[in-house]
Amino acid sequence: MTTDTRTSRAVAEQFVERLGRQDQDAIQELFAPEIDWHVPGSDDLPWTGRRSRREEVAPYFTTMWPVFEPGKSQVELERVIVDGGDVMLLGIFTHTVAANGEEFTTPSAMHLQVQDGQIVRMHLYEDTLAVHQAFNPGGE
Repeated sequence: MTTDTRTSRAVAEQFVERLGRQDQDAIQELFAPEIDWHVPGSDDLPWTGRRSRREEVAPYFTTMWPVFEPGKSQVELERVIVDGGDVMLLGIFTHTVAANGEEFTTPSAMHLQVQDGQIVRMHLYEDTLAVHQAFNPGGE
């Protein structure tokens, strides 16, 4: 079933707002029971990879957020592009790794797909090498 642009934009705005509040349970509520979720990255980073169920969304955030220094993350949302059920969120992420103090910045693109008012797909595109290097400074 198709989703109109207005609905997709509203769901994306809710997603961004809940993300800003770091409300993982409220974020999870926006997702359909079965999802196509992909965050590429190193096997050393437990939040990266694929997920296929709504129940896996909140643990993604509760696994990832604690590895960054509180209050030192910045997300600059530069553009939201909506076409029917497809939403592209374009921005820049800056984080500081809590374990070693390394700061990194990466441009990012997040592709959400909305169907029947729920997110069915979330793919994140970012500089995975920059992320890996921040967690492994001076290493391979």
